[in-house]
Amino acid sequence: MLKAVIFDIDGTLVDSVDLHARAWQEAFKHFGREIPYEQVRHQIGKGGDQLLPVFFTKEELDEFGEELEKYRGRLYKREYLPRVRAFPKVRALFECIRADGKQIALASSAKEEELKIYKKIANISDLVAEQTSADDADKSKPHPDIFQAALAQLDDVAPAETIVVGDTPYDAEAAGKARLRTIGVLCGGFPEAELRAAGCIAIYRDPADLLAHYDASPLAHPPGDAADRA
Repeated sequence: MLKAVIFDIDGTLVDSVDLHARAWQEAFKHFGREIPYEQVRHQIGKGGDQLLPVFFTKEELDEFGEELEKYRGRLYKREYLPRVRAFPKVRALFECIRADGKQIALASSAKEEELKIYKKIANISDLVAEQTSADDADKSKPHPDIFQAALAQLDDVAPAETIVVGDTPYDAEAAGKARLRTIGVLCGGFPEAELRAAGCIAIYRDPADLLAHYDASPLAHPPGDAADRA
């Protein structure tokens, strides 16, 4: 029986992936590194601890990695965060899940301050039982730390009783390492084939599509449930 749903936020609930990619790309340029936009975008979903080593050496990060992250954070907050919008039907999906008797948690690589703003943008602050951010994990996705922290905060819920909803292969990889199944959404811009290869058990266009097909989705009938075996 499914007891809880853990949601990623960036690219899953709010339309922010392109904005994060632009902020990182601009920050990289400020520190002397020209990197094509698509290469940067494909790494969004990871936290800075996992994203930066893709583009910089350990020696470079030892020299200016912390300064780069702070620069990017200030840039994103100032120039890009005000442009973030929620995807359609996020609140309605959360209300449906809550009415179905399930807990909801958020598990994001975003900082705690950003997380609070995202909840307001998506109008879900009153519908979330628990949340974890980058501040609650030693390593970001695709490591499982953030999902393990979210699971630990939920009330008497086992991994088999939980499903993750995310938009990147890093969500699915991290969830799998925490023994959690993942529903993928395409609104973050990652190809369906990549999401399935990473382990997603079902794919939907966006939160509105998942809501429209809720009764037939793994949220209503997770694999292994009696209803699934009937």
